[in-house]
Amino acid sequence: MTVASREQIGEARRIVVKVGSSSISGANAGQIAPLVAALAEAHGRGVEVLLVSSGAIATGMPYLKLDSRPTDLATQQAAAAVGQNVLIYRYQDSLDAFGIVAGQVLLTAGDLENPTHRKNAERAIEKLLELRILPIVNENDTVATHEIRFGDNDRLAALVSVLVKADLLVLLSDVDALYTRPPLEPGAVRIDHVPFGDDLAGVVIGSVGTGIGTGGATTKVAAARLAADAGAAVLLASTAQVAQALTGATVGTWFDPAPSADAVPAVR
Repeated sequence: MTVASREQIGEARRIVVKVGSSSISGANAGQIAPLVAALAEAHGRGVEVLLVSSGAIATGMPYLKLDSRPTDLATQQAAAAVGQNVLIYRYQDSLDAFGIVAGQVLLTAGDLENPTHRKNAERAIEKLLELRILPIVNENDTVATHEIRFGDNDRLAALVSVLVKADLLVLLSDVDALYTRPPLEPGAVRIDHVPFGDDLAGVVIGSVGTGIGTGGATTKVAAARLAADAGAAVLLASTAQVAQALTGATVGTWFDPAPSADAVPAVR
């Protein structure tokens, strides 16, 4: 179905939620439990929920005794290999309280551009959802090259939302919305609603991430447009607002989806 407004979020059949590294690692690792609680509430009312989670490298860093994000690819891959294991354990530990089992799905953006890989991923995710398993998707950082250095999981989340024909994509970070300019700058105003096709003229979109993750407003807006073009509504909000976001509260920035007749597949 088309979720045309926040008020219709409760009617969504399938929702993809993406969370950034800085929101669930380091000092913010405690946000995993409330995030899982919000996902479990939606799952409990019959929604098919998928989580796209960054954070493998950031989670693995302390175990490799690293004080800052590594810059060389091999160490990034090593941190991701350790961190992904810990990250999934933390999610499952919180999900156990709700009787929900997680299913780990590791992809690269390239997998979703390869027809055979994309079909295999779609089939696996659909079966997990049919079995009421909660898929947790992350980029396969141990084999990624370009993506691990220059991207974030915003685009991957948008591609996943297209793949599974999600009704809604929720992009969570440590910023509560899209603003007319970087939110720490004087005069920044929160944008509540972005109509479909709005080019955001006059809006200054920053591209700098936190230093823990690699994304920023630029990647989120690009991902929102990709998903909206394919017919999914998109909500940008903070991780702390996830429970409100999934119940239709007026939080974050809402991107209208393409009208049903005009929705076009973003991945071929």
